[in-house]
Amino acid sequence: MKTPLRIGLVGFGRIGRNIFHLAYKNPNYQFVAISDLGEPKLLHYLLVRDSVYGPMKNGAKLEGNFLVVDGQRVRLLPGGVPGEIAWDLFNVDVVIDATGRFRKFSELEKHIKAGAKRVFVTTPPEDEIDRIVILGINDNDISVDDRIVSSTSSTTQVLALMLKILDEHFGVKRAMMTTVHAYTSDQPLADTVGSNLRRCRSAVENIIPNETFAPEIVESLMPKFKGKIGGVAFNVPIPDGSCVDLTSELERMPDVSEVNEVVKKVAEGSLKGIVGYTDDPIVSSDVIGVNESMIFDAKATMIASNSLLKTLCWYDNGWGFSKRILELIDCYARLEGKA
Repeated sequence: MKTPLRIGLVGFGRIGRNIFHLAYKNPNYQFVAISDLGEPKLLHYLLVRDSVYGPMKNGAKLEGNFLVVDGQRVRLLPGGVPGEIAWDLFNVDVVIDATGRFRKFSELEKHIKAGAKRVFVTTPPEDEIDRIVILGINDNDISVDDRIVSSTSSTTQVLALMLKILDEHFGVKRAMMTTVHAYTSDQPLADTVGSNLRRCRSAVENIIPNETFAPEIVESLMPKFKGKIGGVAFNVPIPDGSCVDLTSELERMPDVSEVNEVVKKVAEGSLKGIVGYTDDPIVSSDVIGVNESMIFDAKATMIASNSLLKTLCWYDNGWGFSKRILELIDCYARLEGKA
């Protein structure tokens, strides 16, 4: 960057902390403020000691209401609701809303009204916003006029990328996705009262069927798949590492080796860094901390009755997704001549 982008981060949960871990040493970014409901000492504690990724290598100091690490001195602010923080006082270029709570344009727009120049939201929106972007799918369509931008979800990115690859080479008639997803922070450890009957059951004792927005979002971004894809999610008792099992009916059915070779070529070429490839017998813990949006599992490719193709893609449902958010921010910076 010609000058570091000044970033305000709202929500310091798993995604927010991942974003900070990935970016705090990068001279292109200056975190000026982090807003969260938690007290500073708790936010500091959760940053430097992570149950999934391990301790923070460089450590970080807490000086009053400031988080200090590697040249970054970041103000910790109470709150987390759009509009509560006057971003213009911090001269913020970008606000990343990583709360997962605010998905409506009217809510997210309050960041803009409070002085943010652009808002990136880490969840799919509930109504129309300026742009929904998946790197490798539609990032060439972005505009300097975009003010509120969603990077969808980690599962949505995997589904979209796999459909793109298969459709470009073999033509996708229809497809059904199952995502086997690590449990999330909003699930209870023990059975408890809740509005969603399945999700009120213990996350660490059950495989829990769940809804997924991924097919619907992919259809909106890739209209050719409208009415052709569906999906379901299962939350399972692991803290990180997920996979997308995709069953597809194709216009031209290849053999297993051809499918694998196509994905390998894409992973080493046009989508390098976004799509990964392996023929190792990996399991979920092997993808914790991977930078790609997805890792294609070549050993899992199957074809039934020369009619249905099954592919398996692994992903860290927090780390690679957080890296894509930063790369998306970079895309807009280049568009505006700041990089």
